[in-house]
Amino acid sequence: MILNKYYTGKKVLLTGDTGFKGSWMAYWLQKLGAEVVGYSLAPKVELNHFSILKLNYETYVDDIRDLESLSKVIKQCQPDLIFHLAAQSLVLYSYEKPIETYQTNVMGTLNVMEAARGIESIKGIVIITTDKCYDNTGQEKGYVETDRMGGHDPYSSSKGCAELLVNSYRNSFFNLNEFGKSHQTLIASARAGNVIGGGDWSENRLIPDIIKCAIRNEKTNIRYPNATRPWQHVLEPISGYLMLGERLLSGEKDFAEGWNFGPEENEALTVSEVLKVAKNVWDRIDYEVDTKQKHFHEAGILSLNINKAKTKLGWYPKWGNEMSIQKTIEWYKAFYLSKLVITEAQLIEYIKS
Repeated sequence: MILNKYYTGKKVLLTGDTGFKGSWMAYWLQKLGAEVVGYSLAPKVELNHFSILKLNYETYVDDIRDLESLSKVIKQCQPDLIFHLAAQSLVLYSYEKPIETYQTNVMGTLNVMEAARGIESIKGIVIITTDKCYDNTGQEKGYVETDRMGGHDPYSSSKGCAELLVNSYRNSFFNLNEFGKSHQTLIASARAGNVIGGGDWSENRLIPDIIKCAIRNEKTNIRYPNATRPWQHVLEPISGYLMLGERLLSGEKDFAEGWNFGPEENEALTVSEVLKVAKNVWDRIDYEVDTKQKHFHEAGILSLNINKAKTKLGWYPKWGNEMSIQKTIEWYKAFYLSKLVITEAQLIEYIKS
């Protein structure tokens, strides 16, 4: 299990380690005793979780689209496991920069798998995509791992493409029937919903936006108050990634598949409901609904079926939506009002739960 010392001494290459989710994962991996090697662009914003944590490990500041550089790093560090989190992860930005989005999310994923070919030390690769990789038909029931890939906006589409790439490489170069013969590597993909947590200052994300406005004593402009998302604390999917990585390291072929990580089905909240919970935790938060501007398409209903992760992997969400929102807002309150970074305290609390 992820709570013991299984990762102690394991060399783990983590792409996207300077990002919001990547920094939380790097922190947890180090606490588990892993030898982390990072590969990522420099943080995009001056105020960021990675820099605040002052993590001490070898990290390469480079572009996931640079196959030559990535291959050199992988050959040099000889990792046991790769977690691929590096991505362009913003929907609105994907409309502004579609080519960059596809290059990063599709070719970046391809580069990771291509660079890993022939590296005997690598026992597993976990490719992190998104719940938005599915062809969203507006259905109310959660999407299962075998549903069709798709995506309306460039970001979602690029992640659907990445999933198709993973499946192709798993069938061709990392064929499960050839595992232990022509290769030693198992590949899995992980799909998570809207992740929240302290230390995220990205643009055009709900929680970071309301926090930034709260600090300036401004109201947040809300685009889609009725949009429903599978909100979850960042530690929830990371715990799933770590459990999945452990199975791949152990050589268990049945886990080299796609996996959903999200809250329970009845836990989905609308944007309006999220805002109400957040304001109850910190009354400085305020908002108004934007009814004037024209916006790009964003999915209205989207949820994941997590039965496979629960029954086969033994993973299940520990914190409900309200708890996740509460812990997120508490992180920012501690940071802004008391100048405290409570990442470790929240990780310990999550593990205890």
